[in-house]
Order: sequence, then C-alpha cells, then structure tokens
Amino acid sequence: VQLQASGGGLVQAGGSLRLSCAVSGFSLNTYTIGWFRQAPGKEREGVSCINSRGGTASYVDSVKGRFTISKDDAKNTVYLQMTSLKPEDTAVYYCAAGWRRVVGRCPRPDTMDYWGAGTQVTVSS
Repeated sequence: VQLQASGGGLVQAGGSLRLSCAVSGFSLNTYTIGWFRQAPGKEREGVSCINSRGGTASYVDSVKGRFTISKDDAKNTVYLQMTSLKPEDTAVYYCAAGWRRVVGRCPRPDTMDYWGAGTQVTVSS
C-alpha cells in the first residue's frame, strides 16, 4: 500500500492549488481516503475525507466552501482542489487511508492506517 501526495507549492492568498494523492496497492473502493495537514507547532488535523463507497465527504469548518475533495477511480487518485487560499492554510498536507468511515468529519489521524509523505503548501499574504 502506497500513497503519493503531490501538487503543493507557494501561492499568494486568494490563489488555488490542486493536490493529488496517487494510491497503489489497493483500490479506492477499499479505504476511506483523507487529506490531513499539520502546521508548525500544531496538531495534525483532518481537512477533508471521502468514503470508499458512496462518495460521502467531510470538510473541516475552516475550509468549507473553499476546498473540494474528489476521486478518480480509474486513475486511483484522490484530489483536493483548494481555492481562495489563506495564509492560515499553510501546512504540510498528507493523504492517508483507513478503514474508518467518514461520519460527519474525518476519522482521527491516529486511526488512519496508511500515510504518504507530505507536500508543503505555503500561502503568502
């Protein structure tokens, strides 16, 4: 099982980025996939997650209306489209897979089973 996150970078406030999480070793119909982030000195938080089946998704309040999670089963890839970026979105973003399903919010980070390396997102003011 491998997850590979990409798409981070430096962007000005108000800009957009699209993160990609390419998975291998399993089908997207198997696990919940989530995007998590961790800023310096802060705990890792669930940003957006999507269930393996049915497409139920969740978003942390601070990104609702700005971020959209989606998945392409054919490409075995999950995306996080981020718009209207703010400096407080600056963090290392990780994608992760786990058995727990999305119920209103992402599963806790410590319950996710597989993690990819992070990708840095920096939003300048």
